[in-house]
Amino acid sequence: MAARLSAKRLPRYSLDFKLKAVKLTRIPGMEVQAVAEALDLHPVMLSRWRQEAREGRLRAAAPRAQISKKLVREIKRLQDLERAHQVLQEEHELLKKAIRFCSERRPRSSRSSSSSGKASR
Repeated sequence: MAARLSAKRLPRYSLDFKLKAVKLTRIPGMEVQAVAEALDLHPVMLSRWRQEAREGRLRAAAPRAQISKKLVREIKRLQDLERAHQVLQEEHELLKKAIRFCSERRPRSSRSSSSSGKASR
């Protein structure tokens, strides 16, 4: 008897949900990763649905799926925040490197030792 790899069941998504998710990824400027994160999906699953839609295996029997403008705004906002966060992380790393660099470049001698050398002339 073969053992099951996982007792966890994967959720079943409706055709309408899949079509809406795919449609969201087709909006200009919308990233697949951001859509997957916003919909709490694994990006691979969303990519598979996109491929199925391209190949005609994922088709709506009903009218086209409608996407709420609020959802689109929220996903775009999430993308913008993620980009801003990435920029801030990179800036933070650069500042840490600059601080380390400046700390290492400071002269090691004290002021008093350089002035005493002049006095002994």
